[in-house]
Amino acid sequence: MASLREIKRKIKSVKATRQIMYTMKMVASARIKKAQNAILSSRPFALKLEELVSELQGELRGALVQDDARLREFFSSDGKPDAALCLVLVSSDKGMCGPFNSNIIRQAVPWLRAHKGRKIYAFAVGRKARDFLRSLRGLDMVLVKDLTGIFPNAGFAHAEMLGAALLETYASKNVGGVTVIYNEFKSLLTQKPAAMELLPLIRKEARPQAGRKLRDYSFEPGKAEFLKLLVPRYIKAQLYRVLLESQAAELAARMNAMESASNNADDIISGLTLRLNRTRQSAITTELTEIVAGAEALKS
Repeated sequence: MASLREIKRKIKSVKATRQIMYTMKMVASARIKKAQNAILSSRPFALKLEELVSELQGELRGALVQDDARLREFFSSDGKPDAALCLVLVSSDKGMCGPFNSNIIRQAVPWLRAHKGRKIYAFAVGRKARDFLRSLRGLDMVLVKDLTGIFPNAGFAHAEMLGAALLETYASKNVGGVTVIYNEFKSLLTQKPAAMELLPLIRKEARPQAGRKLRDYSFEPGKAEFLKLLVPRYIKAQLYRVLLESQAAELAARMNAMESASNNADDIISGLTLRLNRTRQSAITTELTEIVAGAEALKS
């Protein structure tokens, strides 16, 4: 049976750990509101940009595939069945955020297995994603760029750096597609792993009314040239949204994990305190029994 000193030492240790977990929970709680506001602020711009790209694509889709090689590589993957692929994996820099990082890895593993025979150019955001990609063996993969230490202060400058490296690789390495795997922020209690096909933009179908209001405007030097300038900005805006989503999801996951850990620490402390009281009671009972036995022995 453990001594009173050992039990007291365990209680003190658990209390110290609980204090750390509680502090981490409060820090995440203080930052989550700012992260939510950042998502809400960036969403209208991303939606309008996506709408404009879709409408321009609706007007130019027939001509761009035939006449412009740069636009063709953005909007079509025809002729690239065995081309290389790009993977952007977004994780956290630190642990202690529940299944946040393990969910991302579980989402990435099937994708990597499905494309095992193809060349993969990887981009890692967060130390956990970087370490995971570096640990892989048996894949024809190159880690092109990694961004670490940007959370919880991710900004558009980080999305610009990532987007520039991604677009350069996409154009120079004859890449057939770009997939982004990240945690999507649903609510404070729900974070969902998501895989987004960022390029090519073949999923952007023109709406029935697409292009009508654009015919009322003149574009200089032209709609095709404007679209070529717009698509890289659209890609960077989407990457910025992904960073903000992952940042908010990480904070929410850490807040929930630390709250659960604090509750578990309270349960452990309660159990140890009960054990301490029982051990103390047993020791007192034993001492009283010895005293009574000694007194009886003296009488006899």
